[in-house]
Amino acid sequence: MPVPAPARTPVQAPSNAAYAAARQLSDGQAKPLGALGDLETLAAWVASCQGTCPPRQLDDVRVVVFAGDHGVAQDGVSAYPVEITPAMVYGIAGGHAGVSALAAVNDVRVSIYDLGVAVDFPDLPAEVSRFKVRRSSGPIQLSDALTTAEVEAALSAGDTIASEQIADGAQLVIAGDLGIGNTTVAAALIAASLGVPAAAVTGRGTGIDDGTLVHKTALIEAALARAGERVSDPVQRLAALGAADFAAAVGFIAGAARRGVPVLLDGVIAVAEALVAEDYAPGTKAWLQAGHRSTEPGQALALDRLGLTPLVDFSMRLGEGSGAVLAVPMLRSAIAALTGIAQLSDLT
Repeated sequence: MPVPAPARTPVQAPSNAAYAAARQLSDGQAKPLGALGDLETLAAWVASCQGTCPPRQLDDVRVVVFAGDHGVAQDGVSAYPVEITPAMVYGIAGGHAGVSALAAVNDVRVSIYDLGVAVDFPDLPAEVSRFKVRRSSGPIQLSDALTTAEVEAALSAGDTIASEQIADGAQLVIAGDLGIGNTTVAAALIAASLGVPAAAVTGRGTGIDDGTLVHKTALIEAALARAGERVSDPVQRLAALGAADFAAAVGFIAGAARRGVPVLLDGVIAVAEALVAEDYAPGTKAWLQAGHRSTEPGQALALDRLGLTPLVDFSMRLGEGSGAVLAVPMLRSAIAALTGIAQLSDLT
């Protein structure tokens, strides 16, 4: 029997006292007031999340990639076939994917979990499939993606993964994504979370042409119409329009926030999950930073609702957590500046 997902209770806010102490420390440094701009704000945010000033350096950063297939992908919403998903699971598990290369050079650890890929992986370590909920999700334009029980199981899995990563020393976590069709699911979740039409949030994903974009938008519109008012509840939103990998990532993001560990968001997938996580566990967004700016239009709308500004912008659309990994040095640099620059009073 799966462990029930944690109750939907508000998340405790980061420390205002630590934030104020970090700003005061920065203001007293041997530099013009505010000269480091957003780095000063970022360092204070880390201090507030850690509840201490000066903050500790982020020596243990983890990416957890949540993989799944999506029934809507069978209706031609991607430039790539669904067979790419299992191939990329092997790539990440073997350390040969895009996120693997970027994580290695930035001293970030990567793990992957299959929550809903259409095939199984008996030749990979059992840990990869330990929390698998089902094979693929339902086609959201025609039927629910998951049952309520499957949503709860995936939420619980994500919370457990967060708990285990943090118990093992993780100081900052990133939810990565993998699965053909996942930008369609993300767009549907963002539209439902924000109450905006499909056309406002639907992008080209893996690089689809104009005709496919029109088709993709129509499928999302159909999914939203089918789901109706159920989307006001975050669990039912995931059941109607989500997928097991998305629900697990929601549990992961909320679970990290609940345990006082900050989360660095990747692209449109993670931001869609973060919107649902904030509704599921109010207060989660205070523990979030946006790693990079996605090329998907829905991300900008979602980030605006969350009150977040991306740290880097390289026009990336790879997914896997890769864009967020590139922002890790920004966080580490902010901490280094706060802890390494002398106080002006000590030099005069």
